Amino acid sequence: MLAKTVVFFVFIQVTALNMGVAQVQLSRAITLMGSRFEVTVVDQDSAAANKHIDMAVTEIERIENLISEWRPHTQVSEVNRNAGIKPVKVDREVFELTQRAIFFSEQSDGAFDISIAAMDKIWRFDGTMDSIPSAAEILRSVEKVDYRAIQLDSVNQTIYLKKKGMKIGFGSIGKGYAADRGRTLLMENDVPAGLVNASGDISAWGKQANGKPWRIGVYNPFRPGRMAKVLKIGNSAMVTSGSYEKYVEFDGMRYSHIINPKTGYPSTGLVSVTVYGPSAEFANGLSTTIMVLGREQGEKLLKSFPAYKAILITENGSVLHSL
Repeated sequence: MLAKTVVFFVFIQVTALNMGVAQVQLSRAITLMGSRFEVTVVDQDSAAANKHIDMAVTEIERIENLISEWRPHTQVSEVNRNAGIKPVKVDREVFELTQRAIFFSEQSDGAFDISIAAMDKIWRFDGTMDSIPSAAEILRSVEKVDYRAIQLDSVNQTIYLKKKGMKIGFGSIGKGYAADRGRTLLMENDVPAGLVNASGDISAWGKQANGKPWRIGVYNPFRPGRMAKVLKIGNSAMVTSGSYEKYVEFDGMRYSHIINPKTGYPSTGLVSVTVYGPSAEFANGLSTTIMVLGREQGEKLLKSFPAYKAILITENGSVLHSL
């Protein structure tokens, strides 16, 4: 799981006059998909706000019950159980999410790969590692990781993992997708403004009840208490992937918990990547991929998607803004 640290300038509950209409801004935090979610809405009153927050929570729970790799009854768990055995029919939603994940894999030449869920956990970031794994151990750890072995059948709407023991998981883009779905649902139900924060995967729309834009700070691990940047976002999304909270050090070298699925080695060069643009799911896919690719290749990939911008923080503390 990626470390995501953001700072919110969000009021818990504010009544204000916006465009001549009294509004309330209400937030609720809840654990979903194994992470902290915070849903904030601007609404006509507290009753309406709570109703709409419940609606978003129900939608996120629905998604979790489709794509969680940890819950045995989900479609993704069924796909994983049948790896090397048979294709599994899934809902169109799961199928298309998998298609989009494979698109990231193709764009990044495997730097992004949802089959990394099958990687052996030989790197530990809980303080128990006392040496670097051997080259042979690292190579074996990714033997079952290969997006090219994920077979999709669009006619029958099935997913088949060709290798026995393969797994897929949506820890990298699933929460961003859930945040986007929460936003879409509330907009469809005429909620004028709000923000869904899926443990750092943020989808926002409209403005705060006081008429000001949502303001989100990008944390700078090299300057505690100072933000690298404060972004003002409206109908937009923002995601930060970082390695500064979970890592190990050997012989003066820092090894990130964000692993390159092609090589099995930790990513290097960047400690934080913030991507902002229309979709939290897409921004998350980009931020994860750029962390693995590094600055030069990551910036090259980002240029292929002009709707998205990024803030990169390097291992030497440099803060870089994409153009």
